[in-house]
Amino acid sequence: MQTIPSRQNNPDLMASVSATGPIPGVPIAVSYVAQLPMDGTPLMHPGRMPPELPWPDIGYMAKWSVSSFKFGFGPECLRDDDPDTFWHSDGPQPHFITVEFPRKVAIQKLCIYLNFGADDSYTPATIAVRAGTGANDLQDVRIITLDKPDGWITFDVSAEPAEDGEGFKPVRAYILQVIILANHMNGKDTHVRGLRVHGPLEDESSMEDPFPFVTVQYKMHESIR
Repeated sequence: MQTIPSRQNNPDLMASVSATGPIPGVPIAVSYVAQLPMDGTPLMHPGRMPPELPWPDIGYMAKWSVSSFKFGFGPECLRDDDPDTFWHSDGPQPHFITVEFPRKVAIQKLCIYLNFGADDSYTPATIAVRAGTGANDLQDVRIITLDKPDGWITFDVSAEPAEDGEGFKPVRAYILQVIILANHMNGKDTHVRGLRVHGPLEDESSMEDPFPFVTVQYKMHESIR
């Protein structure tokens, strides 16, 4: 196992995802939130480079490790922003990526880069996400099924609806684990070309406006285009 030093009821949702991008004239945070499927279906971003997302990337705070790897294709390839590099597992299934934070954090979304055209049977088809306070109490919080993905795929870590009905609750955990349960065409080893861990949106509007808009529908129209 190689590591990179630092710097919970689960639905099975088919990822029939569509391409997306920022809405012209709409702040990026509102733009992407407005396009997210309310049923939790993952969202596909075309292109090879990581998409610009409003949710903060918190992965830099964590220690990353993988279940196995081939020399030169370790966990560092998950965060190097190079679409031509990838983590290449080298062991029995299931393969997994473990992200360990030094303190309990709120985790909202994952963004993973997969390329079926380049990786064929090495491409993940079923992914499970587990979270917990330690290695012995990890619980399944999400399972997604993918069909020949090509691009960056963003999805909520949890499928539990938020209390206000807008989106889904974040998961609060010390450890997050991404598990490759199956590959396309029953492939043995796996390739993952990029992975980002995102925290919840930081709501600064309430500091500037004593009566801020709350719902996505209203937020889309609070700026001048």
